[in-house]
Amino acid sequence: MKELKYLNKYLLKYKWHMLLGLLFVIISNVFQIVPAQMVRHSIDLVVDNVRVFGSFEKSNLENDFFKIFSRGILFYAVLILVMALLRGVFLYFVRQTLIVMSRLVEYDLKNEIFEHYQSLPLSFYRKNSTGDLMNRISEDVGRVRMYLGPSIMYGMQLITLFVMLIPIMFQISPKLTLYALIPLPLLSISIFYVNNIIEHRSEQIQKSQSRLSTFVQEAFSGIRVLKSFAREQESVQHFASESEEYKNQSLKLTRMQALFFPLIMGLIGLSTILTVYAGSVEVINGTLTFGHIAEFIIYVNLLTWPVTSLGWTSSLVKRAEASQKRINEFLKTQTNIISAQNIERTLQGKVEFDNVSFVYPDTGIQALKNISFNIQPGESLAIIGTTGSGKSTIANLISRLFDVTEGEVRVDDIPIKNYNLNNLRSQTGIVPQEVFLFSDTIYNNIGFGVTEPTEEKIIQAAKDADVYSNIVSFPQGFNTRVGERGITLSGGQKQRVSIARAVVREPKILILDDALSAVDTKTENTILNSMKKIMQGRTSIIISHRVSSAKLANKIIVLDEGRIVETGTHDDLIATTGAYRELYEKQMLVDEVAD
Repeated sequence: MKELKYLNKYLLKYKWHMLLGLLFVIISNVFQIVPAQMVRHSIDLVVDNVRVFGSFEKSNLENDFFKIFSRGILFYAVLILVMALLRGVFLYFVRQTLIVMSRLVEYDLKNEIFEHYQSLPLSFYRKNSTGDLMNRISEDVGRVRMYLGPSIMYGMQLITLFVMLIPIMFQISPKLTLYALIPLPLLSISIFYVNNIIEHRSEQIQKSQSRLSTFVQEAFSGIRVLKSFAREQESVQHFASESEEYKNQSLKLTRMQALFFPLIMGLIGLSTILTVYAGSVEVINGTLTFGHIAEFIIYVNLLTWPVTSLGWTSSLVKRAEASQKRINEFLKTQTNIISAQNIERTLQGKVEFDNVSFVYPDTGIQALKNISFNIQPGESLAIIGTTGSGKSTIANLISRLFDVTEGEVRVDDIPIKNYNLNNLRSQTGIVPQEVFLFSDTIYNNIGFGVTEPTEEKIIQAAKDADVYSNIVSFPQGFNTRVGERGITLSGGQKQRVSIARAVVREPKILILDDALSAVDTKTENTILNSMKKIMQGRTSIIISHRVSSAKLANKIIVLDEGRIVETGTHDDLIATTGAYRELYEKQMLVDEVAD
């Protein structure tokens, strides 16, 4: 229960739900216990008066006695019915307090986890898979809710029912009480054991189902590759193999579940037989009545489900603790990207790197080595280099998705660590190398980074990114939904929508991280000509492996294996024999061959 202590703050928050739930549980138990006593009285009434009724046979008093006798039975029947209805009402209240409380805690816990996820650095997401993150906020929280809801509810019912019922049973007959209770611990232990096996096999089925779903998803997503390589038959065989595994796991679970209810009914039947046997002996001895036996049988049945649920709820608590432990691991993970002074101000746009080195914490790869450069407000810088040279790392450091390992990054002569993160990032527009669009309309994707986007700004941003004509050609225009990850758009269209999304924010610092890699040379030139106007008055950083994108910049730096190997303007670097000129000549040759 150590890990589940984290939830105490929520139980305290919803303490009135707990207290009211406990009150309703007690009242509902009263309306369970009292009808059993009514049954005893009614049976004793019948047994005691049936001979008296027989003695009035064929006499004038027979009808009068029958009316009085039947009214007594009817009175008890009506009372029992009313008690049953009242119990149902209060059971409804129990669920409206305790189960509702569990749903409220589930809601709060999911929000807390998601909010915490948002605060964690990019390095956290590089170390943890998306599936694991989603499982902890969905499946694990669901298991915790089962502890907060059914486990607490049935636990309250068991404890209060035992506290209320056992003294009554002992008062009637200690011997009969012991006989009635003998099978119940065995019942609880057996169900706990069987339920654990069921849970284990259920998890195996879930894993098998997950593998099957993943395979099917990949098969459908990569159907072009499958058909191109004529691998359909192998894919069918693989699917059949995974389906066979799923079938076998399901059959194992079904066999175990087949034992579950017979085991319960068998042990309940044993308890009933022992109660009838011991009660019959007491009736023969004259210490108990037939009504007492009926009352005890009802009591045994009342105790059966709470005791049965003890094994089940114990398993739920066990699973919840394991899930909460996994949740706590992430909740205890703290971001190292925090503001030292929480400065909020309007940026001018000066960016400076002072002997910056960076090593990725998850891989240990050194991406940058002693990088130094500066950009004045309103100027533009192009960063050119081959794949893996550290270009994108510079973009990540400017938007402070990572912190430098050595050296310092400054914006407007203030260390970047001193800025309020939201303030810094709200004035930075970045077009990432890997474009991500949300499953929403094009309009909402472009306006994603703006609190209250206007239609004029959205349209102008689309025109600046040279995607306006494509958008208006769609049947629904800007209201076109782009599908999951923007699948309905081409690679070039997705990149241009991403550029428009960055531009509409009117950022002080604009970063284009290889943003034109998916467009052809003609489209690239059109976008670059539009970008000239966009870049005016704001600090711009163009990261690319294509020299053509660097021509717009006031200054160019060339990276190689995390180091700056050349610095200068386009004309200066072309005039010298170096990496930039070599790259330029190779790309010009490729473009000529393509033409």
